[in-house]
Amino acid sequence: MQTASESGQNFSLSALQKENEQLKHRVQWLEGILHHVPAMLYSYDNNKKSITWCNQGLAEAFGCTPAELEGLGMDFFKSIMHPEDFKLATVAQQSFRNHKRQFGGIVRIKKQGEDDYRWLLGLEVPFTQNENGEVVEIICAFLDLSGAMDTNAALSDALAEILRRQNENLLNKLTAREKDILALAVQGLNNKEIANTLNLSRYTVETHRKNIRLKLKVRNSTELVSLARKIGFQ
Repeated sequence: MQTASESGQNFSLSALQKENEQLKHRVQWLEGILHHVPAMLYSYDNNKKSITWCNQGLAEAFGCTPAELEGLGMDFFKSIMHPEDFKLATVAQQSFRNHKRQFGGIVRIKKQGEDDYRWLLGLEVPFTQNENGEVVEIICAFLDLSGAMDTNAALSDALAEILRRQNENLLNKLTAREKDILALAVQGLNNKEIANTLNLSRYTVETHRKNIRLKLKVRNSTELVSLARKIGFQ
């Protein structure tokens, strides 16, 4: 016959086993959600520059298994991202080192062995941090904009509105004088011609153009003029 103490121990063990089974079921349920959610999810070590986990959606999109993707880094992303979009990967990493709380953008990515790119909307947020508050891991979610879309008109309106707001934000970064110089640059005037038109020194114009490039985050005059036309300068 069991003593009261032994009976209590058996009850405690049974309760722990039941709780453990419930926990395992909960974990499996959550993993099922992560692998079936209509998005591509992964976590990324911002220091080691490698994938630490991904869901089935991301693996299938890239033609790999989750296990094959773990540990892959910048070379892998360079092989699947459009060359013009790959720079966003390094910009995103640096932005979190500068304590940015969110990074998002649209990129073109292709499956290994294929030639056609798909448009993906990506959003990244910090996940884990070290004792100094520096971001260690990042969580990223991709949504495929090339797939089924049942609200094409709304999508077009939404993108147009987002672009309008982005353009307004860019314009708000510029001073009135910088806007004058940018407008003339779009018309094809060089620094000397802009200086003569605005009664400024050539050095002053060059300084303004440098500041404009820094504010708009472009590398050269070609990118500057291209962006200016997208913003609305003609």
